[in-house]
Amino acid sequence: MFVATSLLIIGLLLVVYSADRLVFSASLLCHRLGLSPLIIGMTVVTVGTSLPEIIVALSATLRDQGDLAVGTAIGSNITNILLILGLAATLHPLKVHSGLLRREIPLMLLVTLVAGYILWDGELTRGEGVTLLIMAAIYLLLTVKFAQHAHHKENDNLTREQLAELPCEGSLPVAFLWLGVALIIMPIATHMVIDNATVLANAFNISEFLVGVTVLAIGTSLPELATAIAGSRKGEDNIAIGNLIGANIFNITIVLGLPALGYHSDLDPLMIRYDYGVLLLVSFVFALLCWRRSGEISKCAGALLLAGFILWLIMRLAGFFPFVE
Repeated sequence: MFVATSLLIIGLLLVVYSADRLVFSASLLCHRLGLSPLIIGMTVVTVGTSLPEIIVALSATLRDQGDLAVGTAIGSNITNILLILGLAATLHPLKVHSGLLRREIPLMLLVTLVAGYILWDGELTRGEGVTLLIMAAIYLLLTVKFAQHAHHKENDNLTREQLAELPCEGSLPVAFLWLGVALIIMPIATHMVIDNATVLANAFNISEFLVGVTVLAIGTSLPELATAIAGSRKGEDNIAIGNLIGANIFNITIVLGLPALGYHSDLDPLMIRYDYGVLLLVSFVFALLCWRRSGEISKCAGALLLAGFILWLIMRLAGFFPFVE
């Protein structure tokens, strides 16, 4: 048991590290090949935030363990809002200055509602997976279009903050070196994660969905945690919040869409409805906090979000499902 837990933690850390190196090398390669920094920031870096979840979901799907992937997608979004946003706001109040972010929030709510429609019957089909992946592509295109428009007007804080954070120093050999390191580590790490998550699920006689929605969701959200805390400490509030919004959209459209392409099975309706209900509630709370006239997420709000995460986690592990029959 101790060995399985240790290997799972090591595997999650390696997944996060390899994803970070993959994003770094891809960004550097694109920069050296002459791509617009704005395009790099709004595509490669934005998708890269959700890369650990995508990697785990793809690996789980290929091994016919779609419950792990679905649980990771839903749990990661809950974790992003309650734990990561709450912790970042508790350390330093966050303020939404970017008009671009305010336009992305309705998109996050839309894909969350679409996910509810898809999951409510307890099934995932290939057609639904294709629909979600198309939505991911549309979101990327809209994000780039909005960002280009804001960049030309030079009036959006998020665009400026993201461009300032892009890696621009390093040679092509360095980029290819890190790309190779990432591609070697990534499959080994994902096998460690999936294998040991399965061992723990069997040992404690719990479902793979529960492991995904709690343990894997928290572990794969480490990049969002690091970005949110770093952004908060540096005063880059828009990056801290923007990465969470983008990650939540991709967790639904890609991380949930991938299992549907190669995995068709009945999911537990009780667990889906309970965890999705929590996700929908906290997503609207997140939106309301960002849409307030002050646009500030205070330390008090952050503490309440953290308390909500602890409460959800305790109830989830205890198997207590209020308001769900």
